[in-house]
Amino acid sequence: MTFGWRQTADFRYLMLAWVLVASLPARSDTSEFDDPNSFASAKRGFIAAPAGKVKNRDGEIIWDFESFSFVNGPAPATVHPGLWRQALLNNNAGLFKVTDGIHQLRGFDIANMTLIEGRSGWIVVDPLTSTETAEFALRFARSHLGDKKVSAIVFTHSHVDHFGGAQGVATPDEIRRAKIPVIAPAGFLEEATSENVLMGAAMSRRSMYMYGSRLSRSPEGLVDTGLGKAVAYGTMAILPPTRIIALPREEMTVDGVKFVFHNVPGSEAPAEFTFELPELKAYCGAEILTHTMHNLYTLRGAKVRDALRWAGYLDEALVDAKNAEVFFASHHWPEWGRERIRDFITAQRDIYKYIHDQTVRLMNAGLTAGEIAEKLRLPPSLDRHVEVRGYYGTLRHNIRAVYQFYLGWFDGNPANLDPLPPVEVAKRYVELAGGPSKIVEVARGAADKGDLRWAAELLKHAVLAGSSNREARELQARVLEKLGYAAESAPWRNFYLTGALELRDGPPERGINRASLLGMLEHTATSNLLDAMAASVNGDRAAGKNLRINLILPDRGESHVLWIENAVLHHRSGSPDPAASATLTIPKSSLLRFMTGAAGIREFLLNREIRTSGSRLDLIRFFSLIEKPSGAFPIMTR
Repeated sequence: MTFGWRQTADFRYLMLAWVLVASLPARSDTSEFDDPNSFASAKRGFIAAPAGKVKNRDGEIIWDFESFSFVNGPAPATVHPGLWRQALLNNNAGLFKVTDGIHQLRGFDIANMTLIEGRSGWIVVDPLTSTETAEFALRFARSHLGDKKVSAIVFTHSHVDHFGGAQGVATPDEIRRAKIPVIAPAGFLEEATSENVLMGAAMSRRSMYMYGSRLSRSPEGLVDTGLGKAVAYGTMAILPPTRIIALPREEMTVDGVKFVFHNVPGSEAPAEFTFELPELKAYCGAEILTHTMHNLYTLRGAKVRDALRWAGYLDEALVDAKNAEVFFASHHWPEWGRERIRDFITAQRDIYKYIHDQTVRLMNAGLTAGEIAEKLRLPPSLDRHVEVRGYYGTLRHNIRAVYQFYLGWFDGNPANLDPLPPVEVAKRYVELAGGPSKIVEVARGAADKGDLRWAAELLKHAVLAGSSNREARELQARVLEKLGYAAESAPWRNFYLTGALELRDGPPERGINRASLLGMLEHTATSNLLDAMAASVNGDRAAGKNLRINLILPDRGESHVLWIENAVLHHRSGSPDPAASATLTIPKSSLLRFMTGAAGIREFLLNREIRTSGSRLDLIRFFSLIEKPSGAFPIMTR
């Protein structure tokens, strides 16, 4: 029987349902999809639900509380039932009481904002991604809990969805004037800013795939991210910490509340801590504990995480949380009861340890990353735990992460030492197969049989070898669509569906607005900004250039010498170099506007706040070597 890739809705959805059932992984027990315990926990302590939309100053919608209202009832044929279950759980948006003295705002962004009642006000933990959603969430909480001031801010770790909204709950002026403590783990500011500077354009572009920002919110599009509903792409800023937790274990009283912090660097984030609230019998697991298998490698791109270290921290958490009656975290819903909390942490610990140990075992047996991902299965005792299902990370790509962590990209086969680039490989495979029509024919047959991974591989070559081949692109889009509908992991689904969208409609006209990061970048060390500038120099155009300028930032009391040598931009802090051909005196904010693309080179050099001396022509030559990527590059057809 052939499904023929017909356009009618009946045949299309018959195909989707068949693919979904065929693609579900073998499991010992799937009854947990109907388990009511998680739903009871996700609803427990509910106080009120928000409504309407959150907009920025320009009237653009940052968050829409009604946009996921379609997520209700049984799973449609276009969504994996496990992911649909997670989406239903994450749909519980609102203000919740966790326990006496602790409330959470969930569903206002991808992450949670937690409010801990101090002696004089709210201790705000993890103020979301954007200033718009954070400000809205705090105002919503005050409307139900009373108009208490912010008495402290706690950043559990260095990912933007946990600090980007900070200035929506307290401004830098308020922090200084009221002496509000801002508490963060060691290395927080450097890690929080550097990740978004050096690789910002590439990571932002791929985050559009991972979080499905271009997809419609519908059963055929974005239903969830696995960690929460979606990312609030608004204005992001940061508040520099005033208190740093540097020791492995550190006690501190914050506005009358006793905290016991536990540093867990190099786990889910390079800088991260968990904490106990012993007087409230509560434990916060930050993001090393979530109701899903997390990422050892995140598909948007980041440094690979250390599975063994992560598992070790979770083993320590079993001791740290032994007296806790309630567990809460930076994502998802809490858990109550010592036995339930212990079982939850144990499963989380063992999923990362199992992936680590068994991947290493098979690596030492000579298997490659792909072979291990195809072979390795979870033991029944872990397989039945819904808390470690692959709604976000997956067993397959986490196995590859462990392999990469230890052995890197090379699989040991010398034929893979210097492979041809993808487009060249594609052209030669298409020629070998007898032309694009033959590739499409074989791929269509594979798709009709449900062999979608092979069909996707074949069509990848057909598209890359001739991106104007509409038949190959449309068939590849349909194959990716079916793979997305069958994916249990939200990021996998979003990647597949966004790939299909790009094949049909092309890449976005513009990437994520880098100017929205200005409030965060102003706190980035200048040396890190100059490293990012150096990584933006066009090496071909810089070849043979010998340019040297002085850069003075009067508002920061800084002076740097920048020079081009061997097509490389170098920088060194110190006194201005008299041998430099030009000197640029500029506020850091104006330099950031140029670096983020908010200002072009003409506006940049004609700014009234900027003073120049020496050769203005050399300044133009120097800064014209620096590229500012749009962040809208194609992924499917390059």
